[in-house]
Amino acid sequence: MPPSASSAKPRVKGRHWVILWLLVFLAVAVAVQARQAAAVLTAGRVSRLREDRTALEAERAALVRQIGLASGLKVISERAERELGLRSARSGEFQDLKLRQARR
Repeated sequence: MPPSASSAKPRVKGRHWVILWLLVFLAVAVAVQARQAAAVLTAGRVSRLREDRTALEAERAALVRQIGLASGLKVISERAERELGLRSARSGEFQDLKLRQARR
């Protein structure tokens, strides 16, 4: 009994396979290109962040240096004398206070 047209399995012809593989290749190529574009953008952002970090580290080092200079004894003594009218104690002006230990 010959197979009828309705019961025969549909066959995929060679040109259909070629089109299918071309579409798969195109999809993969688009995905690769998108990843490459994202990588270029990310690399640019990383570069800018490195520059920002270098600038911030330099600024931090400058601020730490300024704090060190401003918190020196000489600078603080001069400022206290000028702004508050205080002076450093002379060697004869020191007094030692002895405290009794509390008995428990």
